[in-house]
Amino acid sequence: MALTPSTMLELGTPLPAFSLPVVAGGSISSADLHGRPLLLMVICAHCPFVKHVEPEVSRLEQDYGTAVQLLAVSSNSLITHPQDGPKQLADQAKRWGWSFPYLLDEQQSLAKALRAACTPEFYLFDADANGLQTLLYRGQLDGSRPGNDVPLNGVDLRAALDAMLAGQAVNPEQRPSVGCNVKWNPGQEPDWFG
Repeated sequence: MALTPSTMLELGTPLPAFSLPVVAGGSISSADLHGRPLLLMVICAHCPFVKHVEPEVSRLEQDYGTAVQLLAVSSNSLITHPQDGPKQLADQAKRWGWSFPYLLDEQQSLAKALRAACTPEFYLFDADANGLQTLLYRGQLDGSRPGNDVPLNGVDLRAALDAMLAGQAVNPEQRPSVGCNVKWNPGQEPDWFG
């Protein structure tokens, strides 16, 4: 288990354009999400750091799912990590009762556009009056990690969500997420990796 921090994409970055398959069927594009606040979670099925936060992801959907579009994406290589394939992702979503779309980024284009480095990573995009979605928050859910006894409560991400929904500024002092590195397709590792 390689401990990898977020790269901390620049705040204000527009939501990257994408069109990806949903593990439950169909596809979703960034155009489908135009004008809505979006919580984009880079996760997977096998990572112990993701497994640790799964209960809080469920609570986030319950608490914010009507006001914010939640979207999960797995960008791990299916060549090196078939345990993050569509069936395993669908099983994970079913096990936790997640109803938000879970996307498969098999070519890793969205992960690269986000400069994703680890799982889990959380990206919160707000939408302006014209529908443009820009990055307000990126980083950790909270300080809880497997085995560190810090409560799993999503305090960092929840503070950003609450501020955004109240029309207040989101604190720009944000802590990087830490987790397993994104499993890049062989020979396709981005320049910020390793």
